[in-house]
Amino acid sequence: MAQHTIDKKKIREAVRLLLEAIGEDPDREGLQETPDRVARMYEEIFGQGEEEPRVSLSKQFDEQHHEVVLVKDIPFFSMCEHHLMPFFGKAHVAYIPNGHVVGISKLARVVESFARRPQVQERLTSQIADIVNEELRPKGVAVVCEAVHTCMTMRGVKKPGSSVITSAMRGAFQRNVATRTEIMALIYGQTPA
Repeated sequence: MAQHTIDKKKIREAVRLLLEAIGEDPDREGLQETPDRVARMYEEIFGQGEEEPRVSLSKQFDEQHHEVVLVKDIPFFSMCEHHLMPFFGKAHVAYIPNGHVVGISKLARVVESFARRPQVQERLTSQIADIVNEELRPKGVAVVCEAVHTCMTMRGVKKPGSSVITSAMRGAFQRNVATRTEIMALIYGQTPA
């Protein structure tokens, strides 16, 4: 995946045009620095210099642990590619090792890396599951993302309080109902029946 660069000059120009288009004067006192602020914000949000997700998973350790490893409640912030409005929430990433493990913070780095680009939650969830599956070659991968989408809560249908849950299951989590039930119970704090 190629690293992208942020063109802050173009962002500043676009923000000035946007302000003019909505009937504002970009030279008035309160808006004079807005184009630069927005350019810096986009640089931060879209993560210039962020690590490629595969790099995060490249250092692995031999470990004969063959039970679930789950990192819960990984916070993330992303931008809906349809409206360029934020969506944010938490990701739960689990895998069943197959002879080697990865540092648990690396799973959070993978979430962060994929969230720092224009996204849809469905793709974000699948991208995390696919790369963990490809790089670790575990017995199974489960990713569940829960998020609030401001493009739905403050515009359009305007339904504050609603959230979106997406999941991506690979390997044993996809094939085995008991394993899938176990991971959902671990994530949501319920004991399997």
